[in-house]
Amino acid sequence: MATDEGDTADPVRGTTAADRVADVLLAFSAGEPRLGVTALSRQLGLSKAVVHRILQSLVAKGLLQYAAGTRAYDLGPAAAMLGARMLSQMDIRDISRPELIELRSATGETTTLSLLVNDGRAYVEQYVSPQEITMTVELGRSYPLHAGASSQAILANLDGRDRDRVLDGALPALTAGTITDRGTLLAALEEVRRRGYAATRGERQPGAASVAAPIFAAGGRVAGAISVCGPLYRFDDPVIARLVPMVVAVARRISRHFAGADR
Repeated sequence: MATDEGDTADPVRGTTAADRVADVLLAFSAGEPRLGVTALSRQLGLSKAVVHRILQSLVAKGLLQYAAGTRAYDLGPAAAMLGARMLSQMDIRDISRPELIELRSATGETTTLSLLVNDGRAYVEQYVSPQEITMTVELGRSYPLHAGASSQAILANLDGRDRDRVLDGALPALTAGTITDRGTLLAALEEVRRRGYAATRGERQPGAASVAAPIFAAGGRVAGAISVCGPLYRFDDPVIARLVPMVVAVARRISRHFAGADR
């Protein structure tokens, strides 16, 4: 089998190629801000042909850009956007941490932070209830936006086009209580948007309940949600009524600080 100049045979060719792309990108994180084909080839021990092909692919994706006057490359706008996204996520986690810890102390239940990720969301922080029977969540896993309080708090506040794209897609039943009818879900989301919070019982996970409120970034863009969650039997109507103003107040404070950090 023919290989590129400078390549070595490796059964995991996809991993090898991905490693080389990553090495090229990481080369721009230290040292000279601009690098040319020859310098990268020497630094990484790859052929100029391989380096040039990787550079062209990264330029096409906006991760690098070519400075014609210097015949060198530097980081592109897409790399800057990724960096800004990472920093904003660090900001919102740092901003949310003391608020969520205090909310857990005030409620005695698990508190969480979710962030919008493409057409889903993921838990990125949780502070577990000190009670003997608790609810915990799986950090980093993608969850759909139609089921559960955190998801509905986010989905209700997406702009119309993004919300419709989710509603027009699959709405699987995660439990017997999941809303899977588009019209019924849309009406529920309008109510969530009007009230400023979502409260669900057993819609995403059997035996679990949650109260959630959205978090907004600069420009009013919904970025995620915070929630208080726990076993269903502890979340009767009076408890939910007590939790709602606390959750909404914390979400508003986080949004106010995050919107400033996100500018």
